[in-house]
Amino acid sequence: MVPNENQEPFRKLRWIGKEAPYLGQIKIDSCEELVLGRYGGHRQAGAYKNEDGALAVKGADWEFAMILDGHNSAESVNLVLKTIENKFDKLAIILEEQIDTVFQSFESHILSIFQSEAFLESCKQIQGETACLLCVRKEKYLWWLSVGDCVIYLLHEDLHKLGQYALNQRQFYEWIGQINTFSLPIPCYSSGIRELRTGQNRIILVTDGVLECAERFYETSLHLYNDCYEGDVPANVKHILQHVHESAGQDSATIICWDYVNPHPAAIPSNQPKR
Repeated sequence: MVPNENQEPFRKLRWIGKEAPYLGQIKIDSCEELVLGRYGGHRQAGAYKNEDGALAVKGADWEFAMILDGHNSAESVNLVLKTIENKFDKLAIILEEQIDTVFQSFESHILSIFQSEAFLESCKQIQGETACLLCVRKEKYLWWLSVGDCVIYLLHEDLHKLGQYALNQRQFYEWIGQINTFSLPIPCYSSGIRELRTGQNRIILVTDGVLECAERFYETSLHLYNDCYEGDVPANVKHILQHVHESAGQDSATIICWDYVNPHPAAIPSNQPKR
């Protein structure tokens, strides 16, 4: 299905830390319900650059979010952002597919982009590398793909009761760029699909600056749930970044967060007995 040429097919919010570092400053913006929060690091703790990046896109019945955490320059962040943006008209068409094929098609196309000869050659010409986390919500499902150590959380009261928060695990020594997992004979990355529970699902993507500051408060996922699941999304994102600031976090911290309220019964009800 091709979007109507007379209508805007999707709304987009793009940011790269090199261009707007927000050192010592919290900045909150939104793209429809997707909230983007940025903090460039505490100047007195030694922060002097921001190599994070983000892309948030809202379609008619889906959301796409991507966060990046660059290392040894922002060139890799700029390259990945530009590459995905340039391909997004095609990606948006794929997201109009039926739910039983959309995620397989989308992941296949993302991997074909990252493994293309043109992209791999471009990666050889830049300095540094980046962690990269992408996700899509469509209907009552959430797909994600992660290279590196950014984290995606799915917060819901049913999952909270069982101590489940993060969808992925941080992976170190895994990047896109000058050092590139997709140039390996067997690329290494994580991906998955989850059914969203009935009711409020709060989706959060974070870079490691949120997790590693001071006493590493938000490495305990329960703290993130307590500070973010209930209440206004922009206010909660600001609260988390304020904690990073007050903890004198040196590293840049980036968050994308939004809610999806699933009206449909989950395939497995919450009162399903545990075996």
